[in-house]
Amino acid sequence: MDDVYVVISGASRGSATLTSLDDSGIADPDEPATTLDGDDLVEAVEALELENPRWVWADTAPQYGWLLSNGVRVDRCHDLRLTRTILRSSALTAGSALAASPRGEFDGPAPFTSLTGLEGSSATADRIAGPVPFDFEGGSYSPSSPATPSSPTTPSSPTTPSSPARPAAPQGSSDDGRLAEGTVAELVLQLDAIRTSTEPNRLRLLIAAESAGALVAAEMSHAGLPWREDVHDQLLTELLGPQVEPGRRPARLEALAQTVRRALGAPQLNPDSPQELLRALRAAGLAVTSTRSWELQGIEHPVVPPLLEYKKLSRLLSANGWSWMQSWVTNGRFFPDYVPGGVVSGRWATRGGGALQLPKQVRRAVTADDGWTLVVADAAQLEPRILAGISADTTMATAGQGKDLYAGIVESGAVQTRAEAKVAMLGAMYGATTGESGRLLPRLGRAFPTALSYVENAARAGERGEVVTSRLGRSAPRPGEAWSEIQALAREGSPNEAVQQQARREARDWGRFTRNFVVQASAADWALCWLADLRRRLAALAPADADLAEADIDLADTDFAHADIADVATTATTLAGADVAAAAEPDSTDPAPATVPDSPSDAASATSPASAIDATSTDVADLSPADREAARIAAIEAEIAERERRKAADSPFKAADPVAAMAARLAELQAAGRSVRPVAASAATLRPATAAASTARPPVTAPTATPRAVPPTAAASTGRPPATATLDAPETRSPSATTDTATDAAGSAPSAVIAGRAKPPFQHAPHLVFFLHDEVIVHAPAALAEEVADAIRESAASATRLLFGRFPLDVPLDISIVDSYADAD
Repeated sequence: MDDVYVVISGASRGSATLTSLDDSGIADPDEPATTLDGDDLVEAVEALELENPRWVWADTAPQYGWLLSNGVRVDRCHDLRLTRTILRSSALTAGSALAASPRGEFDGPAPFTSLTGLEGSSATADRIAGPVPFDFEGGSYSPSSPATPSSPTTPSSPTTPSSPARPAAPQGSSDDGRLAEGTVAELVLQLDAIRTSTEPNRLRLLIAAESAGALVAAEMSHAGLPWREDVHDQLLTELLGPQVEPGRRPARLEALAQTVRRALGAPQLNPDSPQELLRALRAAGLAVTSTRSWELQGIEHPVVPPLLEYKKLSRLLSANGWSWMQSWVTNGRFFPDYVPGGVVSGRWATRGGGALQLPKQVRRAVTADDGWTLVVADAAQLEPRILAGISADTTMATAGQGKDLYAGIVESGAVQTRAEAKVAMLGAMYGATTGESGRLLPRLGRAFPTALSYVENAARAGERGEVVTSRLGRSAPRPGEAWSEIQALAREGSPNEAVQQQARREARDWGRFTRNFVVQASAADWALCWLADLRRRLAALAPADADLAEADIDLADTDFAHADIADVATTATTLAGADVAAAAEPDSTDPAPATVPDSPSDAASATSPASAIDATSTDVADLSPADREAARIAAIEAEIAERERRKAADSPFKAADPVAAMAARLAELQAAGRSVRPVAASAATLRPATAAASTARPPVTAPTATPRAVPPTAAASTGRPPATATLDAPETRSPSATTDTATDAAGSAPSAVIAGRAKPPFQHAPHLVFFLHDEVIVHAPAALAEEVADAIRESAASATRLLFGRFPLDVPLDISIVDSYADAD
């Protein structure tokens, strides 16, 4: 089925213009562009979401953030700014009209106004000044400004594109109309660039995954990372001493500062000043060139241990101290501000808060809600495995099949120890030619010549000023003009030896950059596909009866907004949420399927009214199945009536209004004597939730949970079908998987899913709360923890198939189910 795009071009004051387009970017004359605001906009998005469109907007954070604040979750989107960044620089689109076009409003960062008309909040603030140039382990590399790229393996000459079809422009001369027209025109230009690229399927997959990643980032910023302020405060007090007013050092830091002063004989020393500290160290006879910890660690002197301890604790105080907690943690949630694509390799960055750098000292504060758990997973040796995949080195892939890759390298005879294998592999990916890495690299090259030749070729391409490209089509920037000029002088035979040396040095530096780019960017491709697939699987695990999962719940306060009522639509599903056939796995090794991949629909509705029946004194566990069914039907009838009242005004989206479909389906089910939604939990199984939720937590000084490690090779035990190799089709689930209970493998009584503290629409559903390159954390109801672990593993396998087809690459995961992040393996 062809994609249907809905362009949502937001202006200030909470309004937006919606424009429906087909997969060529042509507007439907029967569905004119319409400007809506407030509740009308929310309801229009909800109604259209039932048709599973691809939402198009300039930037995901403000537009989707506003929708999330109104309880609306969407299935998929197309982020214009992120997509233009990819298409502008990709070698696969070098011949497109977009690549030749002048820079415009969708190039690079731009101030944006949220749909609420508010600017400057952490979730909707402007993008940082530009993407971080590169992200090396332990530091950063700063290449020059980008230009037009090319691939390490030169692609065939792209087809010269014809002029893209122009869509019907929205009528009117208002600001909203002009903004909508520009947004639609940009989408058309991007679709044309993809269509005429040398490898459109790879680009479609990359752009879909990149946009899905933007949805994940917005959702994590909205839901927040569970954070116990009391635990954080206790940890800081134990490490630093009691909190003091700003400008003073806590007791532990002050004591260490005094020790450093005595050891250096400098009673007035300010250890926070690098200049003063460097002078004091040299005055004490220490031959140091900086005050960096790595340099101090190689010196034997009484000042070194307390100084290193001071630097570590001072860093903790400044990065994650009381001031940080006051600024970033609210109501038991840390609300980070992620920047998808913030690094040129595709890795994410953050805009303040340090979400990508949570030190171990404070991870105990990351604690699940009562009745919930954290499922923590990280991909083992991801980048070396990705290198095996992109180079098609079967020998290296086999060395890591089902086991630690570094141990497999030792077994191959290339090196003697696991530590040597790690050093050698990092040297190969980062271009280390001296020291231990330089000694071990030739041995690694003899064992795995295909992989080592791949990164060597990427390095040589960089030294020549060429541009390398990731597995799915993200290209590195070209070096800047100054780099090119010095290389030209060297090639022309400049007699200046200093110029020759500078040219060689800068060429080697750029070669190291491109050497690692092909690995790091391809690993980012894999991680984005992992996130996108996992997001849809988590949505499919959302309990259909979440609103009735808690014992002693008041039906008059029941919120049906996040039940699966909205799933009646074009897929002929029931109100309970039906199954959608999964797409077939591709047979070839081409990583990109012919269809655009994405995550599944989990349509959310507007906040519902109170139930039509008065059951304020009724214990749900005491209701008979018939009474409970009557309660469900009454509540849905009230929902229908309320929606009809709110949607009385004329709307161009009336045909997409779910009210008529809901009413017809309800009448059909009632006439047939069937349930509106399946009832899987008996009354007796609902009661234990209250006791579980009220269990007191152990003291912070003791482990809050015993980690339950999940073996990477464990077989799925949920009875769900195997994962598919696409990101857009929700997997088929048995009816038991849509209920509010979960039964363990031994067949014991199911446990009820209880509401968490996350904001709607995530208070009942497992959801992502943390992502770092190769690691994710999912906050999940305890009853669904094992299913979430299976979903994480299946998503990783799906991402591997998407990128590498049938190539025998294995990316095992280390998974822990814990109460606190500190307990994860």
